[in-house]
Amino acid sequence: MGEAIPDNFLGLDAKTAAYKTARFAILPIPYDATTSFGVGTRDGPRAVITASQQVELYDEELGRESFDAGVATLDAVGPDASGPAATLEAVYGAARRVVRDGKFLIGLGGEHSISSALVRAVLARHKKLSVLQIDAHADLRAGYQGSPWSHAAVMRRIHDLGVPAVGVGIRNYSKDEAAFIRKARKPIISARACREANDWIGRAVAGLTDEVYVTIDIDGFDPAYAPGTGTPEPGGLDWHQVADLLAAVARARRIVGADLVEVRPIPPNTVTEFLAAKVLYRLIGLVAMGARR
Repeated sequence: MGEAIPDNFLGLDAKTAAYKTARFAILPIPYDATTSFGVGTRDGPRAVITASQQVELYDEELGRESFDAGVATLDAVGPDASGPAATLEAVYGAARRVVRDGKFLIGLGGEHSISSALVRAVLARHKKLSVLQIDAHADLRAGYQGSPWSHAAVMRRIHDLGVPAVGVGIRNYSKDEAAFIRKARKPIISARACREANDWIGRAVAGLTDEVYVTIDIDGFDPAYAPGTGTPEPGGLDWHQVADLLAAVARARRIVGADLVEVRPIPPNTVTEFLAAKVLYRLIGLVAMGARR
């Protein structure tokens, strides 16, 4: 029998995955209480971590191995049976400890509602934070299905924190959300604009403050590349668009925290979780490089 792969993000040895010395900390959050269509994102963190153990550690585009900055995988934060508000408080508490320890927080969902708690934790350290949202949906509803903590309202909750955000790849939202976008002058760069406008990356970067939190809903990608998600929308982004956007943001701004959410495994197809793992490793590489020039 061959040597067992360590059961952490990227399958790293104990020294490289040690929390005390790691620069990056992966916080799994297997939670999907408010998902409104396909359920199963609670299984996303486990699937992405397993897929990451097969990701090549040399990034051919960055020309380096980035794992040696240290990537710790933390214990998962499970749901609180008393409800979404209590669960998000638990997520906030776990994330706040990571931020206080000076680690680069990477939340791994689970449904998108967790991002408001993660952003709140990072905001405590970075007061002039902004958010880059890669997503198919605006997620700017005041509430959905009776809950202000729905995944469909997460960017509204982030707005309530006073944190500016730029949405990229957006291609589905309600009439009420459209009115809110106009009233609040929310910068939204549609998936069509990402295909047709030459300056879309520059526009996205220009809308961000110096310190940026990146939230990646996997449905921001076209379902041809990421079929494993609860609310797939046609006409999405591809790998190169997202990779180029992240690189541009890393060069021009300082990325200080991130999450990736809404992976819903559909075995035996594993395309989505491999894409998610690769995106996170690219993001780790960009941050580890200190890509700001």
